[in-house]
Amino acid sequence: MVWRVQAIRGATTVSENSKEAIQEAVTELLDELEDHNQIDPGQIISTTFSVTRDLDAIFPAAIARQRPNWNNVPLLDVQQMHVEGSLERCIRFLIHVNMPENQAQKIVHTYLRGAKNLRPDWQKAEKR
Repeated sequence: MVWRVQAIRGATTVSENSKEAIQEAVTELLDELEDHNQIDPGQIISTTFSVTRDLDAIFPAAIARQRPNWNNVPLLDVQQMHVEGSLERCIRFLIHVNMPENQAQKIVHTYLRGAKNLRPDWQKAEKR
């Protein structure tokens, strides 16, 4: 079997800057990522989360680290560059995964809630 490093993107928004709202959104986002891409956290090389400047109640990486088998995944949080008029209260991720080449062709990039419009060309419905 041939393996290949693949990048997966995703994003979501939260209703407010609270630990609970961020935890709910990050959990939903990562559940969708794992469900639609059949990813084993042991295959993840690294994950970078970015958040808009209006989110600072909790680190998304702290939430991810609590997931089953994510405790050894290298995680990083950064602040997304602010551009006037851009989407607010947004959490994005970039995940590098080592996966079988035939699975890499079926990747589903996960965009939820208000972030669906960031990449309409990558909507889940088109990948199924």
